[in-house]
Amino acid sequence: MTASVHTFDATETNFETDVIQASLTTPVLVDFWADWCGPCKSLGPILEKVVDSYGGKLKLGKVDTDKEQQLAAVFGIRSLPTVVLVKDGQMVDGFMGALPESGVRAFVEKHLGKPPAGEESEAAVDEALANETPQQAVARLREEIAASADKPELKLDLALALARAGEADAAQTQLDTLPPNLASDAKAKRVAAQLDLSRALKDAPDVATLRARLAQNPADHEARDLLGVHLLLGDDPAQGLDEFLALLRTARDWNEGQAKKRLIAAFNVLDDEELVGAYRRRMSSLLF
Repeated sequence: MTASVHTFDATETNFETDVIQASLTTPVLVDFWADWCGPCKSLGPILEKVVDSYGGKLKLGKVDTDKEQQLAAVFGIRSLPTVVLVKDGQMVDGFMGALPESGVRAFVEKHLGKPPAGEESEAAVDEALANETPQQAVARLREEIAASADKPELKLDLALALARAGEADAAQTQLDTLPPNLASDAKAKRVAAQLDLSRALKDAPDVATLRARLAQNPADHEARDLLGVHLLLGDDPAQGLDEFLALLRTARDWNEGQAKKRLIAAFNVLDDEELVGAYRRRMSSLLF
């Protein structure tokens, strides 16, 4: 499996088409590796990062030499990792061993020049955005709105950031000022679900108190419900979903079907598609 859209598994079956023929228009780095090879594991992410910085103007084909021994033999691979550059249908250069990122970039730039302007900086920006805290996102978006007041979609992004930062009233204010086309957007529904969950905790006991209540009385449905919300919005969303499922299993009709409502709201809030899919299936098995 590969993590980058510019990276693929190269095999004897697709090598002619996806490497040789493809290189007539887009050069391809071919990485000969094996799962047991330690240096291969350190080089792989570096190759992907460098290839990604070219924004589709370079691809990376990964050859698992344990599975593709014929390909390794054709290229005379004697040491791992070995990387070759295929361009215009021909192998034009290569290197053996795990180079640092600077060495890989120097190798590629010798043949392709530097990455297109802005590609590396855009990648850095994407990484920074992915790592920013909700509070940092709020500050950034407020600055962007001040500079681009004609972009209402930024208000929707700000509403989500405010909700994640625990500023429910401010997030609701942003939602209330959205134009109709954005008010019905999937992201707006996600913010609304986040706010509903956050409001449930406004006067709620803390996690330790709720756990103590459940230890004393496992049928304390309110405690289980609030504990699930705490965990969902905290650092253990899977455990929060488990609490809602337990409530659905034992008290489906409690508080007008609260457990089902919580699960649906949680599915709207969570980013993890795999986690959501697994718990949707578990909820369905209990309901039908």
